[in-house]
Amino acid sequence: MPAGGLPFELGVDAREGLDALTRAIRAEEDGKELRRELAKNMRTSLLPAAAMAKSGIMSMASAGPGTSPALRSSIARKIRPEVKLGGSWSGARIKAFKTKNVRGFPNAPKRTNRARGWRHLVYGRPDTWVTQHGKVRWFDHAMEGVEPNAREAVERAMEDMARRLATRTR
Repeated sequence: MPAGGLPFELGVDAREGLDALTRAIRAEEDGKELRRELAKNMRTSLLPAAAMAKSGIMSMASAGPGTSPALRSSIARKIRPEVKLGGSWSGARIKAFKTKNVRGFPNAPKRTNRARGWRHLVYGRPDTWVTQHGKVRWFDHAMEGVEPNAREAVERAMEDMARRLATRTR
């Protein structure tokens, strides 16, 4: 995730537009289905950005002999687009979710992205701690060139739904 701790998100003006669009969808008879379709279209528009983040973690070097479960692929499986419409937060983002049950390392996505790495005990030596470094800023670097295209694709999905609602009222 970027230095601020949050993945990129829609700007304030787009977020206000998303809130207005969500209110208009709720007013429709089949609002639930329209919201589901808008969320699906927004998630689909973010899939290329998620693929870039997945390739970023998969390019991290692996020094260990085939330990199981594989850390990089476990992190890559947990990278998904997330869309919320309404509530305390509305918007779309790429999120690296926690990796539960992966070597007792639930914060792997955050720690492998961090420049100062993470500390852990050495297996078999209960008093020996080491600092390990992943691929620094793998998530951040993957999102750098993708943000404008992803933002445009999400806004296009919102505009399509707004146009669809507008044609219903005519």
